[in-house]
Amino acid sequence: MEGLIKLDRIDISILVELQKDGRMTNVSLADAVGLSSSPCLQRVKRLESAGYISGYRAHLNLAKITDSVTVFTEITLSDHKREDFAKFESNIRLVDEVLECHLISGGYDYLVRFMTCSIQHYQEVMEGLLDKNIGISKYFSYIVIKSPVLKDGVPLRRLLRH
Repeated sequence: MEGLIKLDRIDISILVELQKDGRMTNVSLADAVGLSSSPCLQRVKRLESAGYISGYRAHLNLAKITDSVTVFTEITLSDHKREDFAKFESNIRLVDEVLECHLISGGYDYLVRFMTCSIQHYQEVMEGLLDKNIGISKYFSYIVIKSPVLKDGVPLRRLLRH
């Protein structure tokens, strides 16, 4: 993290508030963090320039738009050379239905989160990946029935307490 600006209490408050509502006005943000508008805007611009804020986006209510299925998949590769991981990762990045892909420790190599319109669609995506010969030895699928907790933001203040 060399070259990054040091975050103070107000910077952290700005980040926490923007996670809650990225569309809030600068006046509302300034009020929430105890600054006047101009210095608040300067801090937001500085946080954006330094890369602490990487973007703003809309959170969609997918259930109002279409049906979907979320599937977590454990993937084990056949071989474990550096080029095997690189080949898998470069190919999995191209799959639109992949929302997350994590290289993990433990009994398998990757944990991947897919979102598809149906279980059949998920199976077609997996068969396509297997047909590409990108090194998948085996996979196990876990279909999400219900998501009682979904959080968009990170617990920034807790993470910085260590």
